[in-house]
Order: sequence, then C-alpha cells, then structure tokens
Amino acid sequence: MEHVTQNESTSAPLMYHLERPVYSTRDLETQLLHRKAKQPRTTRQRIKKQISCSAGKGKTILFSFLPILTWLPSYPVRQYLFGDVVSGLSTGVMQLPQGLAYALLAAVPPVYGLYTSFYPVLLYTFFGTSKHTSIGTFAVISLMIGGVAVREAPDSMFSVSASNGTNETDAVLDTEARDARRVEVAVILTCLVGLIQLALGFLRFGFVTIYLTEPLVRGFTTAAAAHVFISQLKYLLGIRTPRFRGPLSVIKSLVAVLIGIPTTNVTAVIIGLLCIVFLFMIKTINDRFKDKLPVPIPGEIIVVIISTGISYGLQISDKYEVDIVGKIPTGLLPPAVPDFSLLPNLFTDAIAIAVVSFSVSISLAKIFALKHGYSVDGNQELIALGMCNFVSSFFHCFTITSSMSRSLVQESTGGKTQIAGFLASLMVLLVVVAIGFVFQPLPQTVLAAIVMVNLLGMFKQLRDIPGLWRMSRIELAIWVVSFIASVLLGLDFGLLVAVGFAILTVIYRTQSPKKIILGEIPNTGLYCDVDEYAEASECTGIKIFHSNTSIYFANSDLYINALRKKTGLDPMLLQAARTSQQSKVTQRDKVELKGTAAPQKRETVVHLDLEQGVTEMILSGSAPQLDDEQTNGKAVEPLGDSDPEDTHNLHKPLLQENINIHSIILDFSAVNFIDSVGAKAIKSVMKEYAEVDVQIVLAGCNGPLLADLRRLQFFEGTVTLDLLFPSIHDAVLHCQHRVGPRPPSPTKRECCSDHQTLVESCC
Repeated sequence: MEHVTQNESTSAPLMYHLERPVYSTRDLETQLLHRKAKQPRTTRQRIKKQISCSAGKGKTILFSFLPILTWLPSYPVRQYLFGDVVSGLSTGVMQLPQGLAYALLAAVPPVYGLYTSFYPVLLYTFFGTSKHTSIGTFAVISLMIGGVAVREAPDSMFSVSASNGTNETDAVLDTEARDARRVEVAVILTCLVGLIQLALGFLRFGFVTIYLTEPLVRGFTTAAAAHVFISQLKYLLGIRTPRFRGPLSVIKSLVAVLIGIPTTNVTAVIIGLLCIVFLFMIKTINDRFKDKLPVPIPGEIIVVIISTGISYGLQISDKYEVDIVGKIPTGLLPPAVPDFSLLPNLFTDAIAIAVVSFSVSISLAKIFALKHGYSVDGNQELIALGMCNFVSSFFHCFTITSSMSRSLVQESTGGKTQIAGFLASLMVLLVVVAIGFVFQPLPQTVLAAIVMVNLLGMFKQLRDIPGLWRMSRIELAIWVVSFIASVLLGLDFGLLVAVGFAILTVIYRTQSPKKIILGEIPNTGLYCDVDEYAEASECTGIKIFHSNTSIYFANSDLYINALRKKTGLDPMLLQAARTSQQSKVTQRDKVELKGTAAPQKRETVVHLDLEQGVTEMILSGSAPQLDDEQTNGKAVEPLGDSDPEDTHNLHKPLLQENINIHSIILDFSAVNFIDSVGAKAIKSVMKEYAEVDVQIVLAGCNGPLLADLRRLQFFEGTVTLDLLFPSIHDAVLHCQHRVGPRPPSPTKRECCSDHQTLVESCC
C-alpha cells in the first residue's frame, strides 16, 4: 500500500511510504493489469469513417480551411479596429518600397514587386492562422527566385545585333524580352512552389520543419543576407556587373564589383550612402523610443518620396546617368496562365524555395503566437502559403513568405488580427492603380540602401555564435556549416548540405550517448550516476547500466561494447581464459600420469586473494610440489619451461574488481525504440553473460518499447517476461533475492586443505 503523510509542521517534507511485492512484467500483466476489451474495426469501417460526411464534419473542414470564419463574426470592432487600421497603414507604407526593392533581387521589373505585395497579402487574410505576421516579399526568397530566373534567362540569350552592326561588338541587349522571360520563369516557379506547399499541407506534412532546426535556419538566413548584401553593391555604386549563380557566386560577384569600382557613379554612391545613414538613424530612434512613439517613423517611405522628388527635379537620370526604377504601368495586369513548359528544370529549386519559405513563415508565426497566447496550425499555414503562391502566380507574382521587419512593425503598432494585413494590401493596390507612375524616377541606389539597412536584423544573428559556443557545440557546428555552405555553394546547395549535416549530427548523438553506471542513494530506491554523486553507491554484486539512446542497427554494437567496458566484465574474454586454463589443467594431469622416477622439485608460493577471487603463483627454482594446484578456476600454473613473460600474462588477475558480479541490469527507461538488429544483439549478449553465470535483466521498458520487443519475438527461449521489470528497484530486489546471502569467505588454511571447497567458494 502507498501512503503519503505529513508532520504537523507545515515546513516538514511529505513522506512517501510504499510496501508492495517485487513485480516482473509477467506479474504485472497476470496479476495487476487487465487490458480493455477493444472491438477491432474492419478496413471497410475505417474507410467509411474517413469518407463519411455530416454537417458537423463539413463545418469543421470548412472552418479549418478558412480560418477567417472562426474569428471574423466575433470581431470586436471597438477594441481592435483602430489598432488594425494604424498597423495596416504603417505596414503598407513599409511594404511599398520593399516591394520595389525586392523585385530587383528577383530579377524582375519593380512593378511586379508591387503586385506581389497585393495579391498574396489579400489571400492570406482568408487562409492564414497567424494574426501578426506580414506576408509578402522577402529578401532571401526573392534572391533565390532571382538566381533561378537568371539561370534560365541569362543575358546571353537576348543579345541581338544592332541595325547597323557588322560584328559581335555591335550586339545590344534586348532588356524587354529578357525581363519578360524572367517574369515567366519567376511566375511558373511560384506556381510550382504553391503546388508543393498545398500538397504538403493536405498530406499533413507540416512536421517537416522539425528537420530545419533553428540554428540551421538562422545560419542559412545569415548567409542569404550576405548574398543579398553583395548583390546590392553594384546598385549602390552605380556600376554594371553580370549576375552570377552557382557555387562561389558570392566571391565572383564581389570580385566583379571590386573590378568595376573605377566606373563607380559618384552621384549614385552619395545618394545611396545618405539614404543608408538616414534609415539607420530612423531605425535606431524607432528601437530606442518604441515605447513612447505611437507608431514607428516610416523612414523608408520618407526616403522614397524625397529621393523621387529630387531625382525628378534634378533629372539625375539624364544628367548624371543614375539608374532609376523606370516605367511602372498603371493598373493591374489581367490574369494569365503560367508557361508550364518551363517546369522540368525547376523542380529542385521549387522544393528548396517551398521549404525555406514555409520554415521562415512558421518560425515567425510561432514566435508571435507564443507571445500573444494563441496557436497556429502548421499544416494550415502550409495550405495558406500554397494558396497565396499558387493563385498569385496567375496574377504575375513571385514567391512570398513572412517578413521579419514588417511583422515587427505590424505587431508593435497595435495590429490584432489579419485585418491589418488586409488594409496594407489595399494601400498597395491604391498605389498600383492610381499613383504608381510617381515612383518611376526613383533611383535604384535608394532601393539598394533600403535592402541593405533591412538586412541588419539578419546580420545580428552572428551574435548567436558565442551563445551556442557556451550552450551546445553541436548546434554551433550546424550554424557554422549552414552559413559557410550557403555562402560558398549557393543557397540551394547550401541548404541541402546543411540539412544533411544536421541529420548526421542526430546520428552522431545516437552513436555517442552518455553511458553511466547507476548506484542507489541509500534508503530511497532512487538511482544516480556513481561517478557524479558521492551518495550513490553500487549494489553488491550488481551492475546497473544506463545509456540514453535507442538501440538499432547503427549503434547496437556500440551499445554492447559500452556495456562490457562500463561493467568491466567481458564474457568472451573470461570464457576464453577459462577454456585455456582447463586445457592446461588437462595437459598437466596427463604429464603427471606419465610420471618420472625422480619427482620434479619446485618451490611454489601461493597467494590467495579471495576477495578478488584470483590465485597468483610465483615460480622460482626447485621445491617440493604441493599435492594440488591452488586455483579458483581462473588461473593455473603453467608447465615445463614456459616463457616467464607468458607466465606473467597468464596469471594476471582477470576482472579483479568485478569477479563477484552476478547480475547486470539494463536500464531501458531512456530507450524509445529498438529494431530487430538491436533486439538480437541484446538477446545474444544475455546468453553470453549467462554462460559465465551472470544474469542480465531489463528494467524500465515503456509500453511501445515492450510492444516492439513482443513483435520482434524477443521473449522466446531462455529470455522471458520474468527478466523484465517495471523499475530499477524491482530488478535490484529480484537480483538480490535470487542470489541470496553470500557465504562467509573461507580462510587460507581451509582453501589449501580442500581444493573442492576453494573452487566452490571462489566461484
């Protein structure tokens, strides 16, 4: 019976009293536990349940697919509307210049960034579950899109000869045809990304993000920030360089910029640097006084308006040859079907972009959901992003995800629901339909400045390195490998290498677990590491082995080797030694039977250490021979003129510290699963130890692990459920009771007088 008592004093600890029989798993299943009767369902019944339709089920499906129906009917207008309006306007003001800037990263005309800032944001209002993330253009995704667009539509494909040209030097670039082709590539890639995300969402594959651990994502996005920063240098300096892709593209781009520095446009540099300084000051003010400012200062839109006005007034494009945004058509383009003939070359890129897009979005969504006390559905977020990308691709948009900077603005300015994003999209629509042409004189160096300043947040992730060094070297390795691989190999191959390395670290951890021997804290029934806690002491004759890993094909041999090393008892070596010694005893008996006229004289000094259970013999000269060789079955005297070195090795005490071990307990409380290879390894080692009179029992198996062992036919033959115990303490009491009290050690005289008694006592 179990009792919990407490003394009259309120400060006295609760006392735990328990008295019950020692149970094995067989005892539990036959005496205490009785399985509930379950009616197994047929395959037909299961299919019928899945396809059955009812009003309640249909309503649940509809509400899960359109989350807006769950919160919009009860939307508290007085409490939320004002905050959503202010947040929507602030985010929309920020989304305009970012849409124009990130379109350049995607290698498409700037107006397509405005389209991408409208359609997907509008759709997310209906399908998304996050109330604070701002969907739209994002630097990392835009750069990945641009890399694919440049690969599929390079400048070399659109070089045409001048009307009066006679050789290749007169070739000119048809930028309109090139841009049109790159838009087609970006659109069909976005369509494919949307289809992949929809498929993963409907198949409930939202869990795939667990393989993109936070250090991996942060290292990858930091590397992407380096890619983006270097790609914007040419716009900041006003020089023209080719766009590189593939491994070492960052280095090639940087070298090209350095080579092109002599052609720097001084006017573009001055404008860009002034914008960077101004934006940095505004960001600093917003961060320092965010609690006092009702809304953040919209530095980006201020920079865009002022620089556009100056550019238009001074005609810097014509007078100083500064590159500008150029033509922005007014109004929306009619929907069009993407060119599906481009699909075969884009599957690998689409998978990488789909995964990165979702991982960034769900990470931000979970951060805000945890902060504000609501939940987000990973599978529904996949469906929402998939719908945004797939549907928007028919309206000339490129791939989107959540933006960190805009999401922070949307949350800090009082945004409560997706209404804020909806209002931000309407603001972008107003610009596209009515006043988009106003931004045509905007210098591209201003957009480069906006992108660079917005990368500061991602570069701050370099601060992760000291913290990871202190907390986890393995996670630091994942961060560093993700960063270096993505910088040098490109974002697509870098992500693949990073994921592969992260999986290797998981394998490494399962093959390098912590292996300890447990000891009991006296009078508690609790067991701890004997090497770490002074109070923990090993039970006499019992070794309790613990390893915090599952047992399967990749580490089963390592588990067995660790067991032998930590217990100090190797059954194979002990059995081999016994076999060798028995053969030598037989050989000695044969020699003695032959006999000689003059008996061999030897001087033998016998030292018996019964606590260690080992007989050591020191040979020298000639002396009368004892009647019986004094051994405990583990060491015997060699015969004849054997090598002294061999004699020393033969009689070296074997397993001195563990000679009295009679039981080993395997603590399976940390084992989550076991496969057929692991089960065979455990069963084999149990038989090996049994041959040297050491019994192995298991303790702490959970229900699923026990079911795995049954399915693998582990409990057959000599291994039964009687060797499996629900707790370590049950197993310890069983082992102690099985052996019983050990007889007192015989004296040296008694051992010498009776060889049989010596063997029985020591063994």
